[in-house]
Amino acid sequence: MSSATPAPSPPDPRALALAPTELERGNSLWHDAWLRLRKNQLAVFGIWSLVLITIACAAGPWLSPYGYEQQNLDLGAAAPSTRHWLGTDTLGRDLLVRLLAGGRVSLGVGLAATFVALTIGVVYGAVAGFFGGKLDAFMMRTVDIMYSLPFMVFVILLMVFLGKNIILLFVAIGAVEWLTMARIVRSQVMAVKKMEFIEAARSLGFGRRRIIFRHILPNILGPIIVYTTLTIPAVMLLEAFLSFLGLGVQPPMSSWGVLIKDGQEKMEEFPWLLIFPGTIFSLTLFSLNFLGDGLRDALDVRSSKD
Repeated sequence: MSSATPAPSPPDPRALALAPTELERGNSLWHDAWLRLRKNQLAVFGIWSLVLITIACAAGPWLSPYGYEQQNLDLGAAAPSTRHWLGTDTLGRDLLVRLLAGGRVSLGVGLAATFVALTIGVVYGAVAGFFGGKLDAFMMRTVDIMYSLPFMVFVILLMVFLGKNIILLFVAIGAVEWLTMARIVRSQVMAVKKMEFIEAARSLGFGRRRIIFRHILPNILGPIIVYTTLTIPAVMLLEAFLSFLGLGVQPPMSSWGVLIKDGQEKMEEFPWLLIFPGTIFSLTLFSLNFLGDGLRDALDVRSSKD
């Protein structure tokens, strides 16, 4: 005669209360973007390259026994050696020190002018996109008129009339680089302002300035960040071109554009004067573009989550 199987005893409520509850924790948009960015090897390479270049330019001239304007006319243009790792220029100045000091100027111009363009473009585009109507039409027609002006000629005229000053160089470049940013921000604002959470903010009586800067702009940071990383190399190229024309940084200061200009004049006799500045400048531009492309893919919410 088979014995009946005893019924399982109900779980102790106290044990259930003490047992840890496993909850699935969601990831934010920024966390998912960071995970996708880390998988992009070119973007990671760009980040580390920019970090190393920035640290070298910031600390390198302080650690070197030579000054960026220290001349040795007896030495002249010497090839790379254990004393001067990248050689010297025609005035006997250490090329490595001038390259790092010039990096400060080029990176500074890129960041400062981009900040000016970012500030003007974001505010201008946000106001135009949010208010719309006649104000938007007037503001964007103004942008169209400025687009029709010769871009490079406008910058050159600013430099000629305002003077050859490093601070004015920041302002002159930033004053013409904000147009595309304004258009991007305007289009994004026009799309976001129609969403439900903006209508909810309006129904709660929030002011226009708070809605723009506290609710709309934080939700369009992705495109702004991506375009900012792509603006920096464009600004650096513009500074290099102006320096190549003699309208940028003035001696004895140096920038990568100045060094490339000086190197191309002596490239047949002293090729290292062009090779090293051109290599570090190209590496910086490639790194910024790799980072910009990586951020564009990482901040795309339609990307698959692996």
